[in-house]
Amino acid sequence: MSISQALLPEFDHEMATARTCIERVPEDKYGWKPHEKSMTMGRLASHIAEMPHWGTVSLTKDSFDIDPTHKGFNAASKGEMLAAFDKNVSEARAAIAATDDATYFKNWSLTVGGKPVMTMPKIAVVRSFVLNHIIHHRGQLSVYLRKNDVPVPSIYGPSADEGSM
Repeated sequence: MSISQALLPEFDHEMATARTCIERVPEDKYGWKPHEKSMTMGRLASHIAEMPHWGTVSLTKDSFDIDPTHKGFNAASKGEMLAAFDKNVSEARAAIAATDDATYFKNWSLTVGGKPVMTMPKIAVVRSFVLNHIIHHRGQLSVYLRKNDVPVPSIYGPSADEGSM
């Protein structure tokens, strides 16, 4: 089995669950945040929507330089957010499927304004910088949903709102 074949079921599961969480974000709560240092709910969900693109970038390029003034994607509507998420997931899934095992072991680097942030094998980037990072922010978003009395979807089993298995 190739690395791509091993990654795709996990990727598909995590992206489906992330999409369900994004779908639940009420547009009238986009500005809500639990603390002054926290992202707003709309920015957090938008961030999750943009993150699958990093999978595409990490597998199709050897490095990426972020402009330090870049503020990130901030969707104005749920339709815009879901369209971006679906596009990014589709492209990342295609990149994962098309990547051969040898490429997964090549290094990829992230810089911000030309300053090195990290370098690691592409497989590690996909697993930690993309998948685990999305899972982390999805967990934050599920707390935002709970704090706003929005039903939390099942993630790795039933939630208090989704009932039993």
